[in-house]
Amino acid sequence: MSEETFYGCGKDVNLFQEGHIIGMNKEKKTSKEIDETTKTGGGGEGSLDRLLPSVSTGLSPRKRTTSQCKSEPPLLRTSKRTIYTAGRPPWYNEHGTQSKDAFVIGLCGGSASGKTTVARKIIEALDVPWVVLLSMDSFYKVLSPEQQIKAASNDYNFDHPDAFDFDLLTHTLRKLKQGKSVKIPVYDFTTHGRQKDWKTVYGASVIIFEGIMSFADKELLKLLDMKLFVDTDSDIRLVRRLRRDISERGREIEGVIKQYNKFVKPAFEQYIEPTMRLADIVVPRGGGNMVAIDLIVQHVHSQLEEVREVTYTHTLMAALASAHQAQPLPETLSVLESTPQVRGMHTIIRNKETSRDEFIFYSKRLMRLLIERALSFLPSQVHVVQTPQGEDYEGRTFHGKRITGVSILRAGETMEPALRAVCKDVRIGKILIQTNQDTGEPELHYLRLPKDISEDHVILMDCTVSTGAAAMMAVRVLLDHDVQEDKILLVSLLMAEMGIHSVAYAFPQVKIITTAVDKKVNDLFHIIPGIGNFGDRYFGTDPPPDWSDEDIDEPSY
Repeated sequence: MSEETFYGCGKDVNLFQEGHIIGMNKEKKTSKEIDETTKTGGGGEGSLDRLLPSVSTGLSPRKRTTSQCKSEPPLLRTSKRTIYTAGRPPWYNEHGTQSKDAFVIGLCGGSASGKTTVARKIIEALDVPWVVLLSMDSFYKVLSPEQQIKAASNDYNFDHPDAFDFDLLTHTLRKLKQGKSVKIPVYDFTTHGRQKDWKTVYGASVIIFEGIMSFADKELLKLLDMKLFVDTDSDIRLVRRLRRDISERGREIEGVIKQYNKFVKPAFEQYIEPTMRLADIVVPRGGGNMVAIDLIVQHVHSQLEEVREVTYTHTLMAALASAHQAQPLPETLSVLESTPQVRGMHTIIRNKETSRDEFIFYSKRLMRLLIERALSFLPSQVHVVQTPQGEDYEGRTFHGKRITGVSILRAGETMEPALRAVCKDVRIGKILIQTNQDTGEPELHYLRLPKDISEDHVILMDCTVSTGAAAMMAVRVLLDHDVQEDKILLVSLLMAEMGIHSVAYAFPQVKIITTAVDKKVNDLFHIIPGIGNFGDRYFGTDPPPDWSDEDIDEPSY
């Protein structure tokens, strides 16, 4: 099993076209006022000390089947274009640390108030390619056997703040805000438990978090950069619930109205409506209020520009180029011995007149030697076996759980056959990094990693490394998936000194293995004397005019 992630989210919903009014909430609350509000709350024992506002009992559950993780489907399609969402480019500075946190928008409102519609409208208008839409529905607590009996008889209160796992929710949102990958639970409302397979979501430039209790937890509130409350008339919310429950769930109109009046409406008045005062902006009438949405989008854009650091490709590469001049090569570097055989193969593949067939043949020979060299750095232990002659032989065996290869597409994929040839049943993952032609910023577009990769020794493969920026991004992705830094081996046929220094400085525990090191990188960040665009020479494709030695499908650095 593997975790395959195309970065995107979106959810088609029925839209109500409504008026255009925005309400700006001028009653801002300080942290002290929030604490005082919390202390006055009732209901719950201990776990409610951090919750807002006061709580009562007696509410019945809302009927659902499973929670919907808003990371699927992978693309949000609008009438004008397709928006790629979920998966902020994991772009880090030359120190290997994150350059900025994501901007988190909290959306609160009653059931069927149009929260998801507002979120979708904001995503469409933002024109930001990397967005995560996170729902509270995924974070209901797992019920005990006694609680499951109550739920079966509609005596368990799913609309109480205690029904939500705020600890897991806060932990998840905090990691997303930091740009890390997270696993989102899928809650099954038929078994009142979480499904075995969780959804993997990556951090984004913007995170939209929606739910009926989005403002009900103090720690959660600290993570929200903007708080929106969707205020929709109760009659409209009732009509929406009638439409949904009758058409989608086959329920009778009398039962829907009874449940709304007995459970849903009191829950809104008791728990949800009082948190409206904590909102920065109140949006009347939901997704049809385009004036409100336009103003929200303008504010988000201004905030993103304020926190945006100058870490785009060329600026960062210049910093990388000057950071380690005249420094000795790091101890974590291992270069294949330059024997006449190795040097002869380099002579052939570096020659611009070499045919494609010969280029592929001798590249594969070098890759095999490179992989064998990399495997010698894996941990091993003494292992005694008995020979056919009945004698003991003291040998060595791999001391670890598994070996996984991860290729940086496209050129890194050419090294997979060499790894498979020497590692039986090795697991393979892939990372696709492309450069945004408008910003010059590398972006993570595709990620497919084997399950439980955090326990593995990982051989990260790319054919050439010039500045090291793409390799640093790939290493950062592995770290964000909890792979230990000292279990990562970066292998490349050819590396520039600048790239080696950059990776080693940012990630000093990563082992770097290559067949050759060139000293220079020119103004276009091509390795000098170099090897050319490896992917195009190997696959027989034409290079773009601004290619880099670390190119994939589009220029990347």
